[in-house]
Amino acid sequence: MTFSLGIVGAGQFAGQFAKLFRAHPGVGVVYATDLIPDRARDLVAAERLTATFDSYDAMLSSPDVDAVAIFTQRWTHGPLVVRALRAGKHVYSAVPMAITEEEIAAIIDAVRETGLTYMMGETSQYNPATVHARDQIAAGAFGRLFYAEGDYVHDMDLGFYDAYRYSGGADWKATASYPPLLYPTHSVGGVLGAWDTHAVSVSAIGVPDERGDGVFDKDVSRFGNDLSNATALFEVAGGGSFRTNEFRRVGYPSHIRESRFRFFGTDASMEQLATVSFWQDKKGVTDISELLRPRPTLAPDDPSLENIAPALRAAFTSGSAPVHDRARLPRVFDHLPNGHEGSHHFLVDDFVTAVTTGTPAPVDAWVAARYTLPGIVAHRSALRDGERLPIPDFGSAPTG
Repeated sequence: MTFSLGIVGAGQFAGQFAKLFRAHPGVGVVYATDLIPDRARDLVAAERLTATFDSYDAMLSSPDVDAVAIFTQRWTHGPLVVRALRAGKHVYSAVPMAITEEEIAAIIDAVRETGLTYMMGETSQYNPATVHARDQIAAGAFGRLFYAEGDYVHDMDLGFYDAYRYSGGADWKATASYPPLLYPTHSVGGVLGAWDTHAVSVSAIGVPDERGDGVFDKDVSRFGNDLSNATALFEVAGGGSFRTNEFRRVGYPSHIRESRFRFFGTDASMEQLATVSFWQDKKGVTDISELLRPRPTLAPDDPSLENIAPALRAAFTSGSAPVHDRARLPRVFDHLPNGHEGSHHFLVDDFVTAVTTGTPAPVDAWVAARYTLPGIVAHRSALRDGERLPIPDFGSAPTG
């Protein structure tokens, strides 16, 4: 069984995924559409896709398209996802799921009512540290896990200025001020992708920006946002807590590793830093850096990365780490580019498997809500001087 797919948004992120979707044996034809038609045509030519659609509406109304993969700007996902589901299409969505609780609820309602597949492509689900922590938690190696940390530390100077200019046009500064805590899934998802719990309350602190260049300026920002760095402390169900950092002005080599994680239990702990990682227990310390180190799959000067800022290219060249179990993946992926510390291959296969078998994706709508909504509430807390706020929970996917 194969299905047809429409790529929505032909920007910097879409090309690498279009290549993988086209190669996957579970996918037949692949189309593309973009608000800038030339970008869609260029993507079709570069990745040998089937054809373009003139608009998203045309793609949704076509009986030739079974599913869509949405790679548009981060604040647009919620409404686009709902429209696709209501049009009878399965949906893969880049992160975040949405930017309001109401948008999240609308997606969950649409999935429940249509029975279609929804998946959020959270790269940290397959971050090597999250994979290893997930395995060790399942084995009971941590004892009782009671605390974790997830950081998404990506300085604006390391590629984000170029990325926002590419996607935002003349008014790019208005959207480059996107609130850090509304992009929470890399940090939250890397923790909860290993720890089987969910956040129930949060207190967050934001740091107003001082660069003075019109980015993170309330008067310029379409989001009314001047916070460029933020920290959130979450309480979790069952006891315990985790802390996340969303930093956009930070002296840190985010071109080497954007996301990093730490887990602490009563018997052992694990720490992933920029270039080294350690497993620790009451007897001593074990260096697990090589176990978690991705192997490159693409040269940084590859022509397919031409439109991606050099400081962002590491995210598109990193392959699997030894901790990844690649046995389930189609063998054609063995010789194709990967990215974001080995996650791209697994994310594409997750979605294709979910659609073709009718089983839930690992990050389905309910899991995606637990990765996304905590950040939305945390941003609200930061605007209220750290007031501790409850986090609603949509629960888990209904069985069957």
